[in-house]
Amino acid sequence: MKTRILALLLLAGGCVFAGPRVFFGVGFGGGYGYYAPAPPPVPYAYSYVAPAYAAPSYGYTWVPGYYDYVGSRYAWRAGYWAYPPYRGASWYGPRYYGGRYYRGYWGRR
Repeated sequence: MKTRILALLLLAGGCVFAGPRVFFGVGFGGGYGYYAPAPPPVPYAYSYVAPAYAAPSYGYTWVPGYYDYVGSRYAWRAGYWAYPPYRGASWYGPRYYGGRYYRGYWGRR
């Protein structure tokens, strides 16, 4: 009898937290890119090649420096070593195409 009462209490308690939730969202710009002015040229001092020193640990990937659109202007993000979020992931840098800015992302090869 005690186990039935305990099961009933657990079931009733779980239903309190499983109530319906309604969310509304509004998006502008269409797609995942957004309109931005063209980025400035990449500084000559920075290259897209990994530095001469070794990665901090096995499995790290070099993410080259890039301009990131922050607020209403571009900010330079220096290259860095990053551990991919999942096995087989590759970094696809940000790009500017057709008057739209697309952020960089990790994706499958």
